[in-house]
Amino acid sequence: MTTVVQALVNALNLGGLYALYALGVAMVFGILRLVNFAHSSLIMAGGYTLVFTASLPLLVRLLLTVVACVALAMLLELVAFRGVRSAAPETMLVTSFAVSMLLASLAESMFGGLPRSTDLAPVFRESWTFGQIYLPKINVITVAVVVVLIGGLGVFLTRTPAGLRMRAAAEDFATARLLGVAADRVISLAFAISGVLAAAAAVLLLGANGSVTPTFGFNAVLFGLIAAVVGGLSSLRGAVVGGFVLGAASQLLQEVLPVGLTPFRDAVLFAAVFCLLVVRPQGIVGSGQGVRV
Repeated sequence: MTTVVQALVNALNLGGLYALYALGVAMVFGILRLVNFAHSSLIMAGGYTLVFTASLPLLVRLLLTVVACVALAMLLELVAFRGVRSAAPETMLVTSFAVSMLLASLAESMFGGLPRSTDLAPVFRESWTFGQIYLPKINVITVAVVVVLIGGLGVFLTRTPAGLRMRAAAEDFATARLLGVAADRVISLAFAISGVLAAAAAVLLLGANGSVTPTFGFNAVLFGLIAAVVGGLSSLRGAVVGGFVLGAASQLLQEVLPVGLTPFRDAVLFAAVFCLLVVRPQGIVGSGQGVRV
């Protein structure tokens, strides 16, 4: 019983992280149909912001991280993606990948390829113990942050004029523009929200790992993309569901695989995802359900 509870705790934490990554990917895809690999660069920028503001109070560091990620996200939209907005999806995909590689190389030339470490707060290293159940406080923080962000995003999209415009643009961008929705403003707002999500991911990742490298956010975006596809790439609800499903499946494989196969857990996980998409290519939720954006 203790093993099951511990596995559930770990699955909830991992699923929350994957859901957060998937939301950042799905937010931009919903409007532009762009798989934004450059989202990894936003997470990396947030990590380095936390490293180089180590002497400041934690709250100031968090605010500066959000500002840095949002500013970079809006700058990338203006400089890199606005010019190819009407191009083929393949062109935008290659552009996002090229931007990600460019910024990673730039970070490596400026800060070096070795990990840069920092300490956020003692709470990220502390844990509770309930009998034989080990509960790191960062797991609780992760789940709480994800719940707040998902709830806040849901309220924004359903209860505010800007959110309704974003939903209209996600449903039919061309018609929304004909009805007076300002395309540049809506797209910039989507990138800004993805910047906030990237900042949250950077804080949680750095709190867990303690160090940042030029490829800091790449694995996060990879798993976020997979989670979003599993849940339904055009649906925010699908991205969240896919994140928790992927986290639960990953933890389940960690528990049930033989010791000799544990290093191949991700390979088995990706094979299972492939089989799922063969049976249900639209994902668990699919494009016809959920709040699109």
